Amino acid sequence: MTLPSPARQKTPYDGLATQGTLTLVELDLCVLESKNTGQSIEHVLSAHYELKPEQLGACLSAYFGAPYLGFNSTLAHSEVLHGQLKREFVEAQGWIPLYESPSGLRVLCLDPEAVRGLRMVPQAFARIQKFNYAVTTQREFQQTLDQLYGVAALGGTIDKLLADLDGIQNHERDETLLASAAADNELVKFVNKVIADAYYQKASDIHIEPMPGKQKTGIRLRIDGTLQSFIEVPAQFRQAMVTRLKIMCDLDIAERRKPQDGKIQFKKYGALDIELRVATIPSAGGVEDVVLRILPSGEPIALDKLGLSALTMARTVKTIEKPYGLFYVCGPTGSGKTTTMHSILKHLNTPDRKIWTVEDPVEITQKGLRQVQINRKASIDFALIMRAFLRADPDIIMVGESRDKETVALGVEASLTGHLVFSTLHTNSAPESVTRLLDMGMDPFNFADALLGILAQRLAKKLCACKVAYTPDADELNRFVAEYSDELRNTPAWKLDAPGEAEQLIARWQAAYGEAGQIRFYHRTGCAQCNHTGYKGRMGLHELLVATDEIKQLIQQRARVTDIFSAAVAGGMVTLKMDGMEKVLQGLTDLKTVRMVCIK
Repeated sequence: MTLPSPARQKTPYDGLATQGTLTLVELDLCVLESKNTGQSIEHVLSAHYELKPEQLGACLSAYFGAPYLGFNSTLAHSEVLHGQLKREFVEAQGWIPLYESPSGLRVLCLDPEAVRGLRMVPQAFARIQKFNYAVTTQREFQQTLDQLYGVAALGGTIDKLLADLDGIQNHERDETLLASAAADNELVKFVNKVIADAYYQKASDIHIEPMPGKQKTGIRLRIDGTLQSFIEVPAQFRQAMVTRLKIMCDLDIAERRKPQDGKIQFKKYGALDIELRVATIPSAGGVEDVVLRILPSGEPIALDKLGLSALTMARTVKTIEKPYGLFYVCGPTGSGKTTTMHSILKHLNTPDRKIWTVEDPVEITQKGLRQVQINRKASIDFALIMRAFLRADPDIIMVGESRDKETVALGVEASLTGHLVFSTLHTNSAPESVTRLLDMGMDPFNFADALLGILAQRLAKKLCACKVAYTPDADELNRFVAEYSDELRNTPAWKLDAPGEAEQLIARWQAAYGEAGQIRFYHRTGCAQCNHTGYKGRMGLHELLVATDEIKQLIQQRARVTDIFSAAVAGGMVTLKMDGMEKVLQGLTDLKTVRMVCIK
């Protein structure tokens, strides 16, 4: 008599056989090997077959009846969600909270059924009423833990390192003991870990914000232009942490009454080859704030990758390829001026040109450029180096910042003697930059002769791919048209009062940006990839003033900003807001973001 074969036990990976990726026999052999070796089925499958995480994720999703979420490199550590949970605990339990959304707390799991059954998540987050569970692969679960808690290879998780600081005592009034505490091995590892995690989360700045008394010190990261909470440090460690950062950038640890600034070459202290600009500022309650700017490194971005519109790109290239003259890039701190400047230099960097740059600090390096670093302690400033450059046979000179009369005057002099000079300014718009430079004491006739153009820019958040398109009605479109041209009111370029002008503008947009002849706008929604913000990354908005003969004549007459602005837009200048609104029409951003960065 033939005995019936035992029923085959179903696995979460049976979908691989259904898809035809492998047979049930091959899958059962992997299950058997898993039992014999003690390794997970996923590990054995990955060792024998070239499987993508999405293939495994689709099987898990079908088996558990939960959505699959892959690894998201943009997730940030949240003190509210992750501060109370140790990595060892969530690793053992197989779940981790990701972010809060209107539909509830998103929880990433290896086994959603088991996590729901234990009811541990609602106990840990009693204040939250709704929960959404998603499944992921074991490998991506580990990657997510590394992202949120830090990679153990870099000295342990951020929470473990914080717990290890308990042995450090508060020595705020004793400089000798404070320096000793700052050299404590656990504190050194903790500070290094904060910097490394900020870098891996693509933060541009680290804000360390101590509070007086026994209140905790908050640490926040600026990611894509927005500050996000990172972690809180107990009060007794605050001064030792600040002292450690001062030691790293060779500042006076005894001076707490005056602001100080310095730089950290992090490769001396950790595995990352990055540089940080550090500013300490005494704040209320006898504490010191510290802000660290993570300086960009690597190759410059190609000029055509900066997001310049076709018209602005063509006019910019034509202007910067002149043999001599003066060209400025302007905007507030953090608007990407240095990045744009090095993209311009990359475009002009050929073997037959000698290019000198003086910067504070040197953030981006290029082969073929001769770059000089400012050192104020040694009395090496922009003006001193500029005078040296004029004796060093340059073709192109780039000055990191024109912040005083002498530096600007030397730039004008160099441009009038046959050199191409580039520099940056901290001003709001291209026309305003002209009056700012004249206010520094420049001779209007020499300055007008030297000036080639001024490029103003801002950085605006980009919409994530989860955006949702919609067709605006006639009223919304008319309001958009009115706002687009509002800056041009009372200038010769204002035409909306003329019959048919608004319709012509809409028709041009439909031809340039429309889908099937329809203009589309986009709502931000939010997903795991953008940390539920609706935005991911940033892009540039630009405004180029070209020094035409009419503009030069107005400069010589010391004309008002409004007159220069009118002449510039009549000559084809697209304002920052107009450029931003055209990028709204392209689906790159939304009007709220444009208004935020281009507000008057």
